[in-house]
Parts: sequence; C-alpha cells; structure tokens
Amino acid sequence: MIMEDTRNEIGEDWLRNRFAQPRTVAPLLTGDGSLLRDGRALRPAAVLVPVISRDGDLSVLFTRRTDHLYDHAGQISFPGGRAEPHEESAAQTALRETEEEIGLAADRVEVLGSLSEYVTVTGYRVTPVVGLARTPLELKPDDFEVAEIFEVPLGFVLDPSNHQRNSVVHLGRQRHYYALPYGQYYIWGATAGMLMNFYSYLMA
Repeated sequence: MIMEDTRNEIGEDWLRNRFAQPRTVAPLLTGDGSLLRDGRALRPAAVLVPVISRDGDLSVLFTRRTDHLYDHAGQISFPGGRAEPHEESAAQTALRETEEEIGLAADRVEVLGSLSEYVTVTGYRVTPVVGLARTPLELKPDDFEVAEIFEVPLGFVLDPSNHQRNSVVHLGRQRHYYALPYGQYYIWGATAGMLMNFYSYLMA
C-alpha cells in the first residue's frame, strides 16, 4: 500500500517537483532488447505518458490498440511511435504521435521530463516522455490505430500491491514480465515495463 502521507500529497505540484529535482534513478527494467538476434539496428521512438489532472486527482491515460495492427495488436499502450528524421527530441516525437493518435494537442501538454530508454523486442529504442495534460480534453482517436482510450488512477499505479510479476516460456526461454491488471484491462509487456520505471522514478 502507498503510505498515507504520500497518498495525501500526490498532486500536480508533487509530480512537477519529482522531475524538477536533479537526480538519477536507475530503471527497474531496460526492456527485451537482449532477445533480438537478427542484427537489426534499433529504431528511435518515443511515447507520451499522459498524466491527467481532474479536480486534484491524477490519472494516467492509455490506449488500446486495434486488433488488426502488425505490432502489439489489441494490447494496451501509451500513445507514441517512431521518430522522424527531422525531430530533435523525444518530446517532439511523443507529442506529434500523441496528437495523431488521440487528438491531444501539444499545447495542452506540459512536458515534465523523460524516463530511461526502454528497448522493445520489436526493435525500438523507446524514450517515455511524461506530460501533464490540461483538462478539458478534446480527444479524437485515430480509428485505424486506437480502439479505445481509458484512464487509470495514478494512486493505483503507485500502489505496489497492484504490481504483478509473472513469467511465460517463449521460444523455449522463460521470460519474466510485469503486469498491472485494472478492471477489464490487462496492462503488461513494454507498457507495464515503462510504467514500472515511472513508478520507480516517482517513488525513489
């Protein structure tokens, strides 16, 4: 459980201060890049970890990908994607991709900072960018990529009793992964890995 004094102080200012303080926090997870075996160069990408504030309560926004996509079909994800050659920062990539996917305009997002890179088994070097989104939100999901948009309370994410550590045998090798089931949603894989690094950074 989250300590009661921490639960009471969690808010926009607390979140800003966690990123404003210069500090280095080692990530819990760095991704599944060790499983890559075909020599592909890693492709830079970025996602936005959108934190929504409503009446003092903070939540994290996620998308559920459509079932026909080539990578991670039907899975829970953060909005984001691969970087374009002209983009100078991960924040630029994350904000552009977020606007394209769910219609959240860049000028509605206050970028707080970035988390450690996470390498996916699909060959992406992903930088998670944390942003505080101002309400009201006027979201317009891209029907091709996004099946659903939903939110999870930040307090749920920060409560370690909600973190599961599971394993699966894949191609003859046992893999361990985190999962955060929330209602009908099963958050796992790279999204849960980045979410655990977010948790670790905030609570360090």
